[in-house]
Amino acid sequence: MNTKEIKKLREATGVGVMDCRQAFVEANGDFDKALEIIRKKGLVKAEGKINRQTSAGLIISYIHNEKIGVLLEIHCETDFVAKLDSFKELAKQIAMQIVAMNPQNTEELMKQLYIKDESIIIGDLIKGLIVKTGENIQVYRFCRYAL
Repeated sequence: MNTKEIKKLREATGVGVMDCRQAFVEANGDFDKALEIIRKKGLVKAEGKINRQTSAGLIISYIHNEKIGVLLEIHCETDFVAKLDSFKELAKQIAMQIVAMNPQNTEELMKQLYIKDESIIIGDLIKGLIVKTGENIQVYRFCRYAL
């Protein structure tokens, strides 16, 4: 374990230096194991934020090949997080997921494998940003149109 590895882990997860260092210690210096440890701990932290009220957010649109479109309403707790590039990117990725996989409702969407990384589900993708921002994030509703 060296500072470059800790920095790399911190950039990948968004958690603090000490948490990254501790994960490396628990993983006996193995980067992949440390990453998994942080993800598991992060999911537990994210679960604690799920009941917090979300009163800010975005409504975005995404149109694919002028044939399929999505309107997505995604909520967070504050305007500060709603303006983050990472939040906007998450919204775009979820809209693309809806275009590609055509979930019938938000519950089904949360359980789908993420099209860009089938090792995680959409719900866990959202929880990852919850951990980084410290705020609850929820897909409130969406509508998919297709010709």
